[in-house]
Amino acid sequence: MIIPERISVYMNSLDTGNGCFLDELERTANEACVPIIRKDMQSFLKVLLALQKPKKILEVGTAIGFSAILMAMNTEPDCRITTIENYEKRIGPAQANFTRAGLENRISLLQGDAQQLLPALKESYDFIFMDAAKGQYMAFLPEVLRLLRVGGVLVSDNVLQDGDLIESHYAIEQRNRTIYKRMREYLYTLKHTEGLVTSIVAVGDGAAVTVKESEDILL
Repeated sequence: MIIPERISVYMNSLDTGNGCFLDELERTANEACVPIIRKDMQSFLKVLLALQKPKKILEVGTAIGFSAILMAMNTEPDCRITTIENYEKRIGPAQANFTRAGLENRISLLQGDAQQLLPALKESYDFIFMDAAKGQYMAFLPEVLRLLRVGGVLVSDNVLQDGDLIESHYAIEQRNRTIYKRMREYLYTLKHTEGLVTSIVAVGDGAAVTVKESEDILL
């Protein structure tokens, strides 16, 4: 764990939850081993949304819709969310959860590969939440930055890979080395690209919070 377990347990013990619907959805997801954002990331995301007050949100990686619903419930009623999911088996459950939450008119789900769908999007977004295949973050980044308005915030989740990112390349299992290399490249790019201001924080499995300060970003 990035944060010592005792500290994490204490911080999570202070959490007031997300309401009956999301708390039950979280229990169901955990029982079915469906990945959703961790409790400390949930709290962090709510604070960022309260600060940013976005009207248009883009999410890359829907899963069963937990984080999209969380964002909808913690923004104003006129905020609209577009979310992208490529795994066919999660499309139906996500859509059903949006309907059950009464948010089907605020959340639009696009099915397909984000690398193909992102170039077709024309709107600009105030807030983008990246929580998809970790090895693809770098591939998504040019289009994500194109879609993010100046002053907008990009939040990239699970960027520290349970601490593996600080290990030597040779200490990483062979099957994980490509993701390891790509994520290190991704974080380096966020921290060293002119026009981007990024903080990497040890919340959940690590999150990068990036503010776009200029229109033309050269990667």
